[in-house]
Amino acid sequence: MRRLAYALLGAAIIAAPAVAQTVTVATTAIVEHPALDAVRDGVLAALVEEGFRDGQEIRFVYESAQGQPSIAAQIAAQFVGENVNVIVPIATPSAQAAVAATTTIPIVFAAVTDPVAAGLITDAAHPGGNVTGVSDLTPVADQFALAMEIVPDMDAIGVIYNPAEANAVVLVDLLKAAAAEAGVTVVEATAANSGAVQSAAASLVGRVDAIYVPTDNTVVSALEAVVGVAEDARIPLFSGDNDSVRGGAVASIGFDYFEHGKQAGRIVARILRGENPGDIAVEYATGGVIAVNPAAAERMGITIPQAVIDRAGEVVPAA
Repeated sequence: MRRLAYALLGAAIIAAPAVAQTVTVATTAIVEHPALDAVRDGVLAALVEEGFRDGQEIRFVYESAQGQPSIAAQIAAQFVGENVNVIVPIATPSAQAAVAATTTIPIVFAAVTDPVAAGLITDAAHPGGNVTGVSDLTPVADQFALAMEIVPDMDAIGVIYNPAEANAVVLVDLLKAAAAEAGVTVVEATAANSGAVQSAAASLVGRVDAIYVPTDNTVVSALEAVVGVAEDARIPLFSGDNDSVRGGAVASIGFDYFEHGKQAGRIVARILRGENPGDIAVEYATGGVIAVNPAAAERMGITIPQAVIDRAGEVVPAA
């Protein structure tokens, strides 16, 4: 549906920006999963809206690192060797690989939780150099409060994450801070790769009252395994993004990652028109929306309060 929309948008453009020749916008993500795929699609949609049509004013390319930081580094080196015009790395590991590969080619990151902590920039307001982008720092405290509203007798919450992902470490620290205020214990389960996610989830059974999956690319790429464990053990699963609610988590307060990608795409368009990326302040995702999945909640042994459902911007229908 979105690909058709891009074509219609492109056909509707009468006057495209003046570009001396076709330029290459090279996009890469650490792994393919619904949220990151939506970012990629949003980048392209925004470029089309701005008059940069794929195959005409620009050449839009995409590579997935298949969850491997080493492949992310290879992709970044490939883009630098091809001397592309702009690199758009999606998620922290791909952004780190791109920043390590070049100090001259403009970089516009997306779906990065904390670009300063990740070492991409030193100042979000004044990035300097060749890097800027859009952060998807999620409202972890609000997400935890929502989980507490749905599971009010919670004493312990499990969190599954990859400690090698800087973004995930930041989010786990935010969860610990929110849980400490509520007197709730956080039980950590780590997974170094997607193949270890199921065993990490299983290690939480019998130890926690709920499980939280942050916007950790390793874990989200294996969400189905976590959902399976949560359903079998009747443990409510909460997430850091709304796509995961559609995938079987109980609830979240998340962003529209397609719109997040469009934010990044508009920054890319500014750079293609001549702006210096270092002069463009980092933007932050906006518009958090509650998403709930009552059928998933029932499979995990709970009922979402009607007051929460009434506030939700999205209620996932039963399959």
